[in-house]
Amino acid sequence: MGHVVVRISAAWEGAQHAVLQWLLNHERQYDHLTMRFILLAWIGCIGLPLYYFVWTYWFPQEFESFGLRALGVALCLPALFARGLFTSPYLGTYQFVGVTYVLPFFFTFMYLMNHGSAVWSQSLLVALIVLFHFHSLWALASYLSGTGAAAALFALVGEPAFLLSDTVLEQLPIYGFTIMVVSIAKVGRRVLAQEKLAGMAHGLATVSHELRTPLTSVDANVRGINRRLAHNQPPSQADWSAMGEAMARIQFEVRHMNHLIDLFLLSATAVNQQLEATEHVSMRAVVESVIRRYPFAAQSQRDAVSVEIRGDFTFAGKYELSVIIFLNLMRNSLKALHRAGKGRIRIVVDGTRATPRVLFIDTGCGIAPSHLPRIFKRFYTYPPSAGAGIGLALCKEIMDAWQARIRCISRELAYTVFVLEFPGISQPPSAVTHFD
Repeated sequence: MGHVVVRISAAWEGAQHAVLQWLLNHERQYDHLTMRFILLAWIGCIGLPLYYFVWTYWFPQEFESFGLRALGVALCLPALFARGLFTSPYLGTYQFVGVTYVLPFFFTFMYLMNHGSAVWSQSLLVALIVLFHFHSLWALASYLSGTGAAAALFALVGEPAFLLSDTVLEQLPIYGFTIMVVSIAKVGRRVLAQEKLAGMAHGLATVSHELRTPLTSVDANVRGINRRLAHNQPPSQADWSAMGEAMARIQFEVRHMNHLIDLFLLSATAVNQQLEATEHVSMRAVVESVIRRYPFAAQSQRDAVSVEIRGDFTFAGKYELSVIIFLNLMRNSLKALHRAGKGRIRIVVDGTRATPRVLFIDTGCGIAPSHLPRIFKRFYTYPPSAGAGIGLALCKEIMDAWQARIRCISRELAYTVFVLEFPGISQPPSAVTHFD
């Protein structure tokens, strides 16, 4: 039985390892540069010959070259059919030469040979946008190499004086601005990706932290049972009683872990849901569901929560999202009680007011004034190890989508009150009700 905890922990660690290994293998096989190059190769194989006919027969240009286009297709074809190429030590050189020829060299040379026509100035602009979606320094080296080679070839076969003409020079600020904008946009996407990874890391840390405590309890109870069974004599009545209590505790902890997982999944799926109000929801039903569904770690936690119904009310929202809001508030309040080592939680449903509201009150550790303005910001969490920083941000997003309001009043080391105000729909008459 002592192997139960080991197997659960091993399964959890094995799942994380498998996901990370798959990502690493995928990254090794096809990194971002390679994937972009394969896509560019497909576009080159189709677009280079296609636009030869477009600019030769449909909208004839001053200069066209089937040979230059055929060379471009020849450079693109290995990326589509030579799969062994992606394990070659020369892959980086091949990618650089291929991209440099197909984008900056070819389009710059065609632009110059067509004396800066509108078609080729715009085509060159598109080519630069595509090029600078690769790594910035890599793309800059490719751009300088390709443009320099195109200008040198044009100086040999064309009119060198045209390189310094107003037609060419007036385009340089536009191309420079385009490169700068694409590079900045790419940095923004990278920052967003890092924020997502940070959120995932915080989420995994939260799950690991929340599951570690019940797993430790299961481990302790299993070891206690093993000690009772280790004696050579048959178990006494006291042994059977102690083992029965340990088994009940193990069952409770497993149930608690399942509830925690359900809570995390509910919050995760809510991020991708449409948040707009589509239902008329009873607030009393929501609060009762939260009390019933929350995975209290012990009866003492449940006993610390009381509910007062001063009057039920109906609001425009979504039932399941409403439950998620209160599950997150309950979780935060219980953590505040745990950090403070004291306190109680009181939920007041007040539908007797002109603006129906719910007060979610805890007398735990409170929130410092310096942190209070930031608690609804995504990925902000305090203390830093307290969670993923998405719970309260999600609550506010949902409330905003319902034209409702959530705000927080707190005094450090004393209390925290979340005030949730809803546009009223109806207020069914009901007496003040208390339940614990």
